[in-house]
Amino acid sequence: MLPLDGQAAFDPAFLEDFLAAVPPRPAVVLVEPRADLAAARPLLLRTADLRRRLRLLLSPPDPASKRVNLREYAAAIRFRLTGSSFEQALVYWQHARALWPRAYRERLRLRPPAMVKMNLTTAYPRAYVTRRVSTNGLYFGPFATRRSAEDFLEPLLDLFRMRRCQIKIRRDPAFPGCIYSEMKMCLAPCFAGCTPEEYTTEVSRVVEFLTSRGVSLSQELARDRETASAELDFERAAAQHRRLEKVDAVCGSMPDLARPLTLLDAVIFERASGENTIAAFLVRAGHIADPFLLQFDELASQPRSAEEILRGVLQPAGGASSDAVAPHGGDQAAVASTGERIGTAELEDHLGLLARWFYGRPREGEIFYPDARQEGWPYRRMLRACARLLAQRESRTPSPSS
Repeated sequence: MLPLDGQAAFDPAFLEDFLAAVPPRPAVVLVEPRADLAAARPLLLRTADLRRRLRLLLSPPDPASKRVNLREYAAAIRFRLTGSSFEQALVYWQHARALWPRAYRERLRLRPPAMVKMNLTTAYPRAYVTRRVSTNGLYFGPFATRRSAEDFLEPLLDLFRMRRCQIKIRRDPAFPGCIYSEMKMCLAPCFAGCTPEEYTTEVSRVVEFLTSRGVSLSQELARDRETASAELDFERAAAQHRRLEKVDAVCGSMPDLARPLTLLDAVIFERASGENTIAAFLVRAGHIADPFLLQFDELASQPRSAEEILRGVLQPAGGASSDAVAPHGGDQAAVASTGERIGTAELEDHLGLLARWFYGRPREGEIFYPDARQEGWPYRRMLRACARLLAQRESRTPSPSS
């Protein structure tokens, strides 16, 4: 958990001195109640301007205003400055979950994102959209909305002959089947239209399609098209070309963030609250780790380059620490080893935070994924992204004369 590392005691008689000690920066703040208020609970807030928000809450109340006033409630505050909306959302979620373990989702209006699930433990798996993550099955996502997940799933199923029904498969030859089996769009295991091995092979093709993000089927169809053309079977080549166009359309509708959950690895770069500092959030299998800092002012005097430091943190066998890389809330080993087991509820929350940031507009920061073809991370592109983010910070900083 990222700690609230700033604190200040509040005395109503010295309001201006108190506000002068608080920076006018984005932050997550915890307002602690006075000791004589036995039933009072701490109040957790997030704000784009900490000083302005506290002035509104702690100034003498206006009798004509209905605004909430905490002047007679607050005894002290604890806060953490944040450099981006993503970091603020993560810090707010962590402390809200500790304060309100049963109601934090309602307070944050946080919902698990829509995912496409295939329950591979059943004899005849099917694909469907869900918001719940369990320990079994293949999950693909997250998507922005349930509708977008359904719009992706329907044309995907048109490419294969896997069942879409929700009935219990009994393999009864007397079963009449459905319209999909009549249209040859399903292998029809319901009336033993295929063997269990044939259905398992078709499911494996769907899994391979999702794992490779469409590359497996595209290559298969492209090879078949070339073979048909070489054999002068132009009718079959044209049919495979039309199927290949459908595959390209499905792949084109696939969001960059949508991946099999076990392969959802990424790094998110955001501006940090410190000067010339970038916060990097490592995502492993959908789990967001506490960020580590790239402090470029200190990197200038270090013998190791920024790329070497990134390699040490991101490579599974690495994890070398550096004075210029300061973890935000724990040692470097804890930051590097982000593959630990976490509960499904926490994983759903992380996916919800990730989807809310990725599909939000405008979206701050940049995200990078490991390159499956090169089996590594695009370090040079990451460093250029850091330069762009630092340049944005400098362009938004007002000049002394303004």
